[in-house]
Amino acid sequence: MVSVEERIRQLKKEKNAVILAHNYTSPEIQDLADLVGDSLGLSIEAARTAADVIVFCGVSFMGETAKILSPDKTVLVPEPDAHCAMAAMCTGEQIKEFRSLQPDSIVVGYVNSTAESKKEMDICCTSSNVVKVVRSVGDREVLLVPDMNLGAYAASETGMDIILWRGFCPVHNCITAAQVRGLKQEHPGAFVMAHPECRAEVLELADHIGSTESMLKMSISSEKKEFIVLTEVGMRYRLEKENPGKTFHFLEHAVCTAMKMASPGSVLDSLESGKGEIVLSEDVLDGARGPVEKMIGLS
Repeated sequence: MVSVEERIRQLKKEKNAVILAHNYTSPEIQDLADLVGDSLGLSIEAARTAADVIVFCGVSFMGETAKILSPDKTVLVPEPDAHCAMAAMCTGEQIKEFRSLQPDSIVVGYVNSTAESKKEMDICCTSSNVVKVVRSVGDREVLLVPDMNLGAYAASETGMDIILWRGFCPVHNCITAAQVRGLKQEHPGAFVMAHPECRAEVLELADHIGSTESMLKMSISSEKKEFIVLTEVGMRYRLEKENPGKTFHFLEHAVCTAMKMASPGSVLDSLESGKGEIVLSEDVLDGARGPVEKMIGLS
């Protein structure tokens, strides 16, 4: 009998498909994927791939971004209901309303947002390049949506006055300074890495602040053997896989259930039936492509 994994490999060849998986997905999904990475790396790969079909294991905005960059390709999200809670905290209509009140402002939008919202932005950013993107707009007034913590981090790094939207990642925002101090007491000497979606008081306790890919690079290059990692727990699998002999401590409650929804079974179902195909209007595709391509151009 053919296993689920074998059938997926067969369908990938038949349909010229590629599987992309975010660092927060489950270990079995990461093992299935052709590429595992953060939102920036996966967005760039989505634009470069020669595949006809992109299976994006993560949350829905990631599949939308892949479709924006590759409108002629079929993009599938195995779990169509895997939505990012933060992305839902800022709509395109809300951005348009803000522009009507402050038309001279530049809207910088986190890639963790819906395609409808991206259409109304001037430029996108990721946690990897938010500082570079904000600096690129000069001395214009900046609204950064939807993550207030990422916006506060960018403001602290650039010295710019950034208007903060009141959105946040529930997983990162629930990490508290008290919890981090507790981990540091349990593991004295451990190197602390934090994602910029965390609160400012948490970032103040970190030795390194960066995206998941930045954390990975830091862990590989560092001589440290023990790390406290302040991000979603799915990152543990890749860190341990690429750092044999090193130890990584997480806050076990930092779980994004949406990122964990994709399974080998749902990937197979998606490849077989076309379930979860991303369909966007030409208006949204055309409007959102510019902000996303500007982001990649700065990367």
